[in-house]
Amino acid sequence: MTKLTYHVGEHDGGFGYRLGDVWSETFPTHDTALRAAKSAADRQHLEGRDAEISYQVADGSWQTEHVDGGDRPDTEVVDDDAKGSTR
Repeated sequence: MTKLTYHVGEHDGGFGYRLGDVWSETFPTHDTALRAAKSAADRQHLEGRDAEISYQVADGSWQTEHVDGGDRPDTEVVDDDAKGSTR
């Protein structure tokens, strides 16, 4: 099973979360970014329908792939400021 790790830290004059090298939008506070990262991680566990998804990768290009609605990854959120996992 795949494991996704969201990292929360300083980003663009505020705070954000990242998955790999791709950052979220910038949030005004650390707590807001942490809540958003936890929400994103929680949504990864929701089963749904099979779908074709598109997402942007680190080099700026877009990738499309088929995903099985029941194939959900394990997730965790790491607060880089606290140097520890929050889930």
